[in-house]
Amino acid sequence: MDTLDAVLARIDANADAALDRLFALLRIKSISTDPAYAAECQACADWHAADLASIGFTAEARATPGHPIVVAHDRGASGPSALFYGHYDVQPVDPLNLWDHDPFEPKLETRPDGSKMIRARGASDDKGQVMTFIEACRAWKDVAGALPIPVTVLLEGEEESGGVNLPSFLTQHAAELKADIGLICDTNMWDAATPAIQTMLRGLCGEEIIITAADRDLHSGFYGSAAANPNHILARIIADLRDADGRITLPGFYDGVPELPDALKKQWDSLNFDAGAFLGAIGLSVPAGEKGRSVLEMTWSRPTCEVNGMGGGYQGAGFKTVIPSVASAKISFRLVFDQDPHKIRAAFRDFVRARIPADCKVEFIEHGSGSAIRFPIDDAAFGKARDALTAEWGKPAVFIGGGGSIPVTAELKKALGMDVILAGFALEDDRIHSPNEKYDLQSFRKGMRSWARILHALAQ
Repeated sequence: MDTLDAVLARIDANADAALDRLFALLRIKSISTDPAYAAECQACADWHAADLASIGFTAEARATPGHPIVVAHDRGASGPSALFYGHYDVQPVDPLNLWDHDPFEPKLETRPDGSKMIRARGASDDKGQVMTFIEACRAWKDVAGALPIPVTVLLEGEEESGGVNLPSFLTQHAAELKADIGLICDTNMWDAATPAIQTMLRGLCGEEIIITAADRDLHSGFYGSAAANPNHILARIIADLRDADGRITLPGFYDGVPELPDALKKQWDSLNFDAGAFLGAIGLSVPAGEKGRSVLEMTWSRPTCEVNGMGGGYQGAGFKTVIPSVASAKISFRLVFDQDPHKIRAAFRDFVRARIPADCKVEFIEHGSGSAIRFPIDDAAFGKARDALTAEWGKPAVFIGGGGSIPVTAELKKALGMDVILAGFALEDDRIHSPNEKYDLQSFRKGMRSWARILHALAQ
């Protein structure tokens, strides 16, 4: 039996003990956004530091202006170094009445087909995922006495509440944290049987606009047509943001948006994605957005403009014939490739101002921005990780895009200059951020084995 086989056997033999450790972690109520749970967040950071120290890492929970950040090093091996990032904080559990049990008392549930799942807040996002990597390290240390490559573990306590202290922490400790490759386990598989590596994530630009016309709400019988109606102004602005083919009309919006590389498009086409089922699951059937684009293109590699909220005038029960004084909207842009969020914000504000009547005014409120990020699928480390996942799951691992944003990937690239392998084992139905969050037991067990294989592959 070679060393990797022995490590995998060790993971299988200690699967119950690994589950016990995960359950102990899940019982800690590390809700980062609520100050009432600050002590629990500290306790969770301390738990991780102690656990990592127990397997030979030099580990500590370091203070920040917010919740602690755990930093742990095991640099005894030679070869390319890796930085593993995860987060120990979780979302609030509200509404509590929709949970089937105590969200911080984890339990193992069995489905009618015999498969099992771990049910608890944080089971999938991100405690279960983090522990797949740490348990892989534990098995390597138990069997070989050392990891295959130098590893640093970085665990954040504010990912679910904005992560405001992480960028400065990365900058201040860049020399200590820098590695050859980043590793993150906070993403999904393609499906329950097919592992995936996310290589593209969209950026974000959020804007709120508030349009004010008259100095008070007006009687529509007295002032109708004579007075500007901010609801009409807002509706016209929003309608003008797209043309008849679904393209976004902001000047320069598509600067930095190339066509998808043929090799990646071909791989996405081979995924046999069912757009009808995707939309049908939410009660729709006709794709919106840019004509001539597949649903996967639109959700992974094309930019968007979405109205996330609108308000203006009377919205209570019954009817009120009023011309509102104020109307507002919250609008987000998901960005791809080399789009500049600052240029898009400026273009949007110019676009809006050009449509505001001279005697009305508009206010803008910025709601964050971040650039898109993509990683080179032809890089050797990505190929090794893909092959390792394929060997574990028995199906070829695929490179996929991501419609959402994981800001830490851009921060790691910016502050530490490293590419990041995003290999996660969550599933679409894990109910993250929702009541009754779960993580498949198979995801946990094969996730541990997958990371053991990836560490071995990176060392070759």
